[in-house]
Amino acid sequence: MYPDSLEKLIACFRRLPGVGERTAERYALMICDEDEEDVAEFAAALVDVKQKLTHCRICGNLSEGEECGICADEKRNHRQIFVVQSPKDVIAMEKTGEYHGVYHVLNGLISSTKGILPEDLNINELVERAGNAEEVILATSATMDGETTAMYLSRLLQAKCPDVLVTRIAHGLPSGGMLDYADEITLTHALVDRRKV
Repeated sequence: MYPDSLEKLIACFRRLPGVGERTAERYALMICDEDEEDVAEFAAALVDVKQKLTHCRICGNLSEGEECGICADEKRNHRQIFVVQSPKDVIAMEKTGEYHGVYHVLNGLISSTKGILPEDLNINELVERAGNAEEVILATSATMDGETTAMYLSRLLQAKCPDVLVTRIAHGLPSGGMLDYADEITLTHALVDRRKV
């Protein structure tokens, strides 16, 4: 139907999460209509990301240098560590502007069904860092794998760093959420994490 080069571009766009056949076609046809300079800039940005981005040696977040900007920032509270699954969780938290500590990115969750074990994650580095921390905040998702990972980390940190406060972020109903649409895990967390008003 399309020339081979265009079919290949459509197939590439289809690899992106949430992009179906029609959207991939629109993206590819839009590229055909762009100026050559704009397309070259787009392609260069893709290559740049793959060549320049690495993981911070301290926290595992995305970085262009050995340390990410957050770990290098002396104004942050380096004795409070917020543990997340992926770099996109760091971005989400930073957008709130409410957290002023540092992060630790696990780059995944423990999952027996996917064959992901604790040694496959950025956990040893967390234990090392926790020795100098006052608080470690576990912020893995409220899924089965997220809960398993949080429980494992909680037990490990309490055994290896007994003086460190290990906390878990509250999970519950989203703003504007309705009880009849919430699943059992969300409702359970909402009940357990309730607070006085």
